[in-house]
Amino acid sequence: MNDIDQVRKLSEADIDEIVIGQTEDDSAWEETISVHLAVPTTMSLSPEIAARAAFFAQLHKKSSVEDWLRSIIQERIDFEEAAFTELKQALLS
Repeated sequence: MNDIDQVRKLSEADIDEIVIGQTEDDSAWEETISVHLAVPTTMSLSPEIAARAAFFAQLHKKSSVEDWLRSIIQERIDFEEAAFTELKQALLS
């Protein structure tokens, strides 16, 4: 039986119990990631990418490149979250 088959047979309560049991086991976890939500981020783009982004921002009638990029990033995050949730549900069923 492979890992995916084992996960499919576990209930959500079983998975919660395993995760809680691993809270003190550093080897069970990936390296810590720090996230600071309150601080805006700045990202540099090459002139070519910036020009292409400006073109598409105008094409989509956004007031600025920043607004267009923000909407694209939000759409992508929403898509990734939905895909992750679907995969998690598929593994659990």
